[in-house]
Amino acid sequence: MSFTADVKEELTRVQPLCSHCDKALLSALLRIEGTLVLLGQGKARLEISTDLPSVARLIVRLLHGIYDLRTDNTIRRSVLHKTPNYLIVVPAQDALEEALVDLGVIERGGGFTQGIAGHLVEKRCCSAAYLRGVFLGSGFVANPRGDFHFEMTVESEDLASDIADLMVQRGISAKIMKRRSSYIVYLKSGSAISEFLALVGAHQCALAMENERVIKSVRNDVNRRVNAELANSQKATDASVDQVMAIREVVDRYGIDSLPPALQEVIRLRVAHPNATLKELG
Repeated sequence: MSFTADVKEELTRVQPLCSHCDKALLSALLRIEGTLVLLGQGKARLEISTDLPSVARLIVRLLHGIYDLRTDNTIRRSVLHKTPNYLIVVPAQDALEEALVDLGVIERGGGFTQGIAGHLVEKRCCSAAYLRGVFLGSGFVANPRGDFHFEMTVESEDLASDIADLMVQRGISAKIMKRRSSYIVYLKSGSAISEFLALVGAHQCALAMENERVIKSVRNDVNRRVNAELANSQKATDASVDQVMAIREVVDRYGIDSLPPALQEVIRLRVAHPNATLKELG
């Protein structure tokens, strides 16, 4: 299983800290993975698709528990990737529109909400729950043993901006870039990724990330020291070669006996110890 899947599995087990956290979590999941299909005559159905069974179970539990909505669940298998996909369909029903308004997916009276509805993220725990839902919906984090990379994909620039603002409010500096028709909220710093994982409740994965960060830091420090020592050694060797060649030219032209005693001693030491630094010769 990938590191991303490990993080998502851990996040599906996080318990809400207040009665509104689950609404924030569900709202983010629907905004990221949901599709509203208009049926005419003011009716619509909601379709949510996910690749992880734990996320599918979480969505169904929240839809049933908070709004008592009926759902039809289907498991589909991708011909290309040979992996299952879980489709949750919420058929047209009286309580669906009110639930979508309450979750900040649509505005009362019609129209889709562009950013994050303010009432969903008034508390710090609820904003963390919303970010948790965004990551469960479209998050990716690379294995920390390789290069650090983290991103979450959304369809709306306003939503991406609001998500980045939530992260900045918690001291996590996120950046946004456009990729084709989507917007990516991303992090490149290992420390920022660890902070995000801890914020949304993936504490075990955050510890694993920190452990890899420490190992990388020690390894990089050792490599820098070794490279510096090798570079200094190479410089000393190159200088020694130049000095020996100069010594041979001087001795061949003038003879060693014509040189001052102190210089003669330096020449004998340099020839006897060609790899030594000038400091060591001194």
